[in-house]
Amino acid sequence: MKNILLLCGMIMFPFLLSAQTKQPVDKSLSSGYPVAVPVQGNSWLPGNASETSRTINRNMNGWTNKEDVIRTYFYVQKVCKLNVAIEASVSSGTSVIELVTGKLRKKITLTNTSIKPIAVGKLEIKTPGYYYVDLKGVSKTARNFARVSNILLGGEADKSFIRFVDEDFYFGRRGPSVHLNYKIPTGVKDVEWYYNELEVNKGDDVIGSYFMANGFGEGYFGMQVNSATERRILFSVWSPYNTDDPKAIPADEKIKLIAKGEHTQVGEFGNEGSGGQSYLIYDWKPDVRYKFLLHGKPQTDNTTTYTAWIFDPQSAEWVLIASFNRPKTSTYLRGFHSFVENFIPDYGATSRRCNYYNQWVADKENNWYEITGATFTYDATAQAQRRFDYAGGVEDNAFYLKMGGFFNENTTFRTSFIRTPTGIRPEVNIGKLRLAE
Repeated sequence: MKNILLLCGMIMFPFLLSAQTKQPVDKSLSSGYPVAVPVQGNSWLPGNASETSRTINRNMNGWTNKEDVIRTYFYVQKVCKLNVAIEASVSSGTSVIELVTGKLRKKITLTNTSIKPIAVGKLEIKTPGYYYVDLKGVSKTARNFARVSNILLGGEADKSFIRFVDEDFYFGRRGPSVHLNYKIPTGVKDVEWYYNELEVNKGDDVIGSYFMANGFGEGYFGMQVNSATERRILFSVWSPYNTDDPKAIPADEKIKLIAKGEHTQVGEFGNEGSGGQSYLIYDWKPDVRYKFLLHGKPQTDNTTTYTAWIFDPQSAEWVLIASFNRPKTSTYLRGFHSFVENFIPDYGATSRRCNYYNQWVADKENNWYEITGATFTYDATAQAQRRFDYAGGVEDNAFYLKMGGFFNENTTFRTSFIRTPTGIRPEVNIGKLRLAE
């Protein structure tokens, strides 16, 4: 896991603030700060992501550890001069906290039990991009150091060019998901087979990552980092019934299991549509290229069967994950895509990247066609300009996707990419694999 302290492409504050030991409190300050960056939606603990929620949730009652740093991010889209303040209070007694931005180290003494804006100083933005404010606890007489609700920005600050997670904190903290939408060669139809290879570099295998390889119109198939000790291969198919509650799906619209691998676990999923889910606990490694294969074929009873395999480099065999039947569906494979997302909000301040190689599809006659084009897109979090840390492209003849970590190089929505054909067809014994369905 990449150390959050080493944030890729982060711009440090290029400004100086006058250090003061006493902090003036002005009751009229809030009117001079039109931008309020919520700490709860935009802050993490560098190097200690797993403790972030405990520290910043519930009015920061968890801010008790002197070693914790609360880092709050925001994105500035143009050169400007800003005034900075914080909204803060203590539950009782006296606390001293330290604000650190660039070369500034300023201690602030808090005795007020009602939340108040407290002026800090001036900040000059010389280069557009991501910036952050660090808060550290120095001393306290109460259990927790302080409650800090917002970082306030005034001066030339304006909501039109200073962006941050202002609502929908759950998805905003996860960061923007990023996608590759593959361009199938012209004239290819009735696609039954979909092949992709992906590799995650060491350090990009961050907890909470889902590196999705074979996305299709009715589901997705890829690999996850679920914890420090567990990794999975995940294959899911949505039900045609539109609900976030799998228990609400009528019996005739449920996803049916046809077959599964020996060690595959099968169940249902919800909260983002609902359907059938399978996963294999599999200790996949960074810097190793994995091969994913999906089969989709319409049946004669207005259903479609989808089957997923991963190629295990150690055994040199295709491993069956699962085969699902989707009712009220008659289609060949469609909607070919890949994506990278973070599904644990506390790890949304860490960058991750996946490289995608050698994509192919085959039609019902087993004719293989190479995919060399893709289009980059991102989700609603990025479209709403709550996060800007998203990128995609082509490097070393692989498509790549990158998100999270508050880097500044972002890719324009719907940018098209082309890679060079490899001509290396997948080594797949189709007849043998079909016996497993």
